[in-house]
Amino acid sequence: MTAVLTRRPGLSRIRVTGSPLYLVCLVFVALVVVAAVLASWLVPYDPNVIDLGNALAAPSAEHPLGVDAAGRDTFSRLLLGARTSLLGPLGVVAFSTVAGVAVGMAAAWKGGWIDSLLSRSTELVFAFPGMLLAILIISVYGEGLTAPVIALAVAYLPYVSRLTRSLVLAERERPYVSAYQVQGHSSLQICLRHVLPNIAPVVLAQSTINFGYALMDLAALSFLGLGVPALTPDWGRMVFDGQTAIQLGYPLSAILPCAVIVLTVVAFNVVGERWADRVARRDR
Repeated sequence: MTAVLTRRPGLSRIRVTGSPLYLVCLVFVALVVVAAVLASWLVPYDPNVIDLGNALAAPSAEHPLGVDAAGRDTFSRLLLGARTSLLGPLGVVAFSTVAGVAVGMAAAWKGGWIDSLLSRSTELVFAFPGMLLAILIISVYGEGLTAPVIALAVAYLPYVSRLTRSLVLAERERPYVSAYQVQGHSSLQICLRHVLPNIAPVVLAQSTINFGYALMDLAALSFLGLGVPALTPDWGRMVFDGQTAIQLGYPLSAILPCAVIVLTVVAFNVVGERWADRVARRDR
């Protein structure tokens, strides 16, 4: 099995050379996930309460990260924004991984015209940028999280399906597959019980990397005003709302969500790369 992951053009691979970086990133990811899950119990203030008399206040004991131009507590919005910012990419990764594995496995196992049809279909999806597809769907169905998640999931599907196809083609040549076929096991049984568990670590590593990319794409859509509704706490939306503060000389409310987005994307990339490296070393 070869742990070669598909990456988006223009984004270089982050090499993980030491375990301390991996551990730091893993802890950071865990903290973000915990914050998203427990956000409702951790927020000190209602993130949508507007207090114009306290707008753009500097960090203090009451507001550790300050407040935005509308007087809303930045720390509370970051915590609740983690829930929305992680839920969207999770939907993208879950759908694209399940569908991509099914398409890639069917193409590699069946071969022939089925392989050609599925491979050409996934290549056709590459002709439509994910962001453009998301914008088109949002323009039809309106703002919200569902439309961009579906659009980006379709756009990410080819990355998983191509990786799965290459892995399954390699697995088909292994002796254990022929042994199970001789014993009378069906193709479905062999794929689900034996081939899929063998390729799962590599697919999981790819999905972890895709999660970071999906988070970045959805944050960009929210920044453009095409993601979640305006009152919903979201990191990308917070950057958009912080533009006014930047013009007034108070950039903190925009810099903080930007920093969280960047750190989260990098952390997921590092974790995914490390898992891929471990799989590659195991199979040598």
